[in-house]
Amino acid sequence: MNCQNCESPILPSEEKCPRCGAKPLHLRVTFGAPREEFALIPEEEPFELGDTAEPQDWQFQGERKSDSLAEAKEPQDTAVPQVRRGGFFRRTCAFAIDLIVIFMLSTVMFLLSYIGYKVGLSAHARSVAGQHSTPLFVLLTWGFIGLATAYFVVFHGLEGKTIGKWLLGLRVVGEERQTVTYRRAFLRWLAMVCLAPLVLGFLWVLWSREKRGWHDFVARTWVIRD
Repeated sequence: MNCQNCESPILPSEEKCPRCGAKPLHLRVTFGAPREEFALIPEEEPFELGDTAEPQDWQFQGERKSDSLAEAKEPQDTAVPQVRRGGFFRRTCAFAIDLIVIFMLSTVMFLLSYIGYKVGLSAHARSVAGQHSTPLFVLLTWGFIGLATAYFVVFHGLEGKTIGKWLLGLRVVGEERQTVTYRRAFLRWLAMVCLAPLVLGFLWVLWSREKRGWHDFVARTWVIRD
């Protein structure tokens, strides 16, 4: 080893430095791996008052069972929508509105037909009077029938709603609440026209549990409310 003052070599047996006379520091030499000192080191954070190691969402067993039962019952509580039938007075008002619409369309058709027929007769030096007016009335009669037929068949075949039914929230459907076809819509209209003299066929809506007239039974249709 060396002197701590003059850095001169000193034997381990010498008590003083032969050069400067300073006493050397006695060093303790250990062999092998250093010994680890024992100490209590906390592996986790220190516990403080107010801290809880348990999860915050703990519940008693009874509360957990009630919550699970409530969650299981939630999807079953959905109410099935009930089908509401179209009543007699609502259907009567809707049919009256449809007649008004058909009358307005027929008026426009009559004016256009009359003007065209009059212009055609004036080209032959004739007027719309007497025997010359018969073809016009025949044309207007068939035109009115075709217009009314097309009105009910087309609207019922499209979405099951005429203008009157659309305003009053009604719709004509078939089995399983499906939209009726044009064929069934035409059958329904034909049955309604044929049974029109028998007013009881439409009045049957008052006594029918499903609010159906005779023409509905023939065409297998129902009138429901949206």
